[in-house]
This record gives sequence, structure tokens and C-alpha cells, in this order.
Amino acid sequence: MEFIICSLCCCWKSKGKPNGKKPAPEEKKLYLEPEYTKSRITDFEFKELVMLPREIDLNEWLASNTTTFFHHINLQYSTISEFCTGESCQTMAVCNTQYYWYDERGKKIKCTAPQYVDFVMSSVQKLVTDEDVFPTKYGKEFPNSFESLVKKICKYLFHVLAHIYSSHFKETLALELHGHLNTLYTHFILFIREFNLVDPKETTIMDDLTEVLCSSSGSSSNGSGNGSNNSAGAQNHVKER
Repeated sequence: MEFIICSLCCCWKSKGKPNGKKPAPEEKKLYLEPEYTKSRITDFEFKELVMLPREIDLNEWLASNTTTFFHHINLQYSTISEFCTGESCQTMAVCNTQYYWYDERGKKIKCTAPQYVDFVMSSVQKLVTDEDVFPTKYGKEFPNSFESLVKKICKYLFHVLAHIYSSHFKETLALELHGHLNTLYTHFILFIREFNLVDPKETTIMDDLTEVLCSSSGSSSNGSGNGSNNSAGAQNHVKER
């Protein structure tokens, strides 16, 4: 996995007022342009890469991959972090979906995108470095809640990736890092699908991109076969997480 990724050191249309004018057309999603979706840093078969190897413990595999994805998604976000500010991204939004952070007491917090990403990365960093959650010493067992924690981590990491595409793809293009982003996204999506780590409803907002990137990687539609219809439906509400 390190070999594949380590070289990296949408708006919903607003309805017009009832004045006889047609609604404004939906803004074109730049990241769906064929000239950009075909850009990758490798043609490796990711479907094979994410499969659990023989004689490897499932939790060990989940821990290793989750930790690596955390580091690479954090690194990918860092390349555009100077453009993701409280002024430019006043909410943690992906198209017309707005995400909220919930603190340890369950209190919902409306925050800017950089604040949300900071919450995500700080909380995940705390988990992956906790020996009681992600044990690295021989003989120490994973907690019973391990899989549910991995699912939560992957959900939040997906939010970060989706925000990069939705709000900062132009900057990613300018930096010529869209190939890295596409490769990382494809690898991550196929991994979470392989082990059912994120509810397909959670990733519906990016089904159009997933269909384009993952179909060319030899994966089945697996939850995104109706991507265009589902995406439209997902954009009609605000998610609260």
C-alpha cells in the first residue's frame, strides 16, 4: 500500500424565484471531466490490493490500512489547507450536504471546514496512537469495539476526501496533484467497500465520481449503481453527524 500512495510527500443548483425564469443550471463538477478522472499515479489493480491476505488477522489488516489511509488523507488535505479557511469554507460542506461535529458529550457543533478537519484528524490521531485501541505489541488484543471505531474513522476520512473534491479540486489541479487524489480516493473507496466499513448512504453524495473512478478499477457497482439518482436525492438534505 505504501508503494502505491507514498509518492505524495458541486454545488447544488439554487432554485430561481417564481418569476417565470428558469432555475440556474447546476454548476459543472470539474472533477468529473474525463481529462481529469483518467489521471492516476498507477494502474495497479486496487481490488486485489484491498483483499485480506491469507493468514493475516482481519483486525490487523483493518488497523494497518486505516492508519495508512489516515496519514495519506491528512497529507493530501495539507496540500490545500492554506485555501481551506474559515472565510472560504464557513461550513463543512460537500455540495449541498453540511456536516456537523459532535463532541464527547454528544453536543452538535456547527463549525468551519478547517475546524471540522482539525477535529477529525486530532481525534483519529488520538485513536490510532492509543495502544488500547490500535495495539502494536505482540499478544495484546483488539478491543471489542474496534470495528465500530474503524467504521467511524473511515466515515470521517471520507468527509475530508469529499470536501477536497467538492471545494478544492481547482487548487488540487493547479498543484498537479489530482492524479494522487484520484488514486487515493479509488483505493480508499474499494477498501471500505471490501469490508463494509461505511454505509453506502453515507457515500452517495460522491457516487458519480465513485462510479467513474472505481468502474475503471475493476470493481463492481456495489451500492452505487444508481449513483446519479441517489446523488440528487442526497443533496436535498443536510446530514447531521
